[in-house]
Amino acid sequence: MKRLATTIEAILYLKGKALSVSQLTEYTKCDRAEIEDALLELMDDYARRDSALEIVETENGYSLQLREAFREVMLDLVPPEMGVGAQRTLAAIALKQPILQSELVDWRGSGAYQHVKELMELGLVRRRKSPEARSYELRVTPKFHQYFQIESLPLLQ
Repeated sequence: MKRLATTIEAILYLKGKALSVSQLTEYTKCDRAEIEDALLELMDDYARRDSALEIVETENGYSLQLREAFREVMLDLVPPEMGVGAQRTLAAIALKQPILQSELVDWRGSGAYQHVKELMELGLVRRRKSPEARSYELRVTPKFHQYFQIESLPLLQ
């Protein structure tokens, strides 16, 4: 007979997203206490393994994910997925660099703050305090050029 923890592991793997205890209860047809015990068992099991994966509790539920120590490996191997808004923000930074974050927000809207954060996490954009303004100056990184296989960008006036 399958262990409940192993079944939950398979469900988390197949779903590929965080699942609540209620959702796991629904998928396994087990009660809440059994699910919580199995999750603790599974989390303990992963904590003891020398594994690249881990089970973590997030605000959305429990998730099977890559350990933080392997984040750089993932970013080098898996192309980042960006929404259309983040792509447009990245294009604006690339074409108008250096651009002040305040100018970018005026141009792209307040969602640009989140886009910049996401692009920085992906290593495609860097920012530094502007010597002339109270805002940050944004530029693309060498990883941007490497990822998009672009030697240089056109200068816009």
